[in-house]
Amino acid sequence: MRITRVYTGDDNETHFEDIDLDVHPEKTHLLTDGIPTSEIIFRTTPADAFNDFHNPARRQYTINLEGTIELESGTGQKCVLGPGTVMLVEDLTGRGHISRGIAGNIRRSIVVGLD
Repeated sequence: MRITRVYTGDDNETHFEDIDLDVHPEKTHLLTDGIPTSEIIFRTTPADAFNDFHNPARRQYTINLEGTIELESGTGQKCVLGPGTVMLVEDLTGRGHISRGIAGNIRRSIVVGLD
């Protein structure tokens, strides 16, 4: 399963990379190993939302259900994530990232805090 990782690099800036989670066959489907979590938040974000440079409060998965978001790093790298995408957000240090709603639709997502 491919997800997007948002992390702080050695340059103290946020970067994006696609990573593959290990999956294991289980009867008729594939599963990842269990991941300990601390909380789950259901979030609705306005279509025109803009959040200047910021860091997440904790390591978290963000699962995008509806709408599209663009993330931008301090180096100008951009990453567009639409419905069905999963982000592992762990840029806890450095300048962080900018997030903005695009495509004119509200965004619904699930945030899963990691232990």
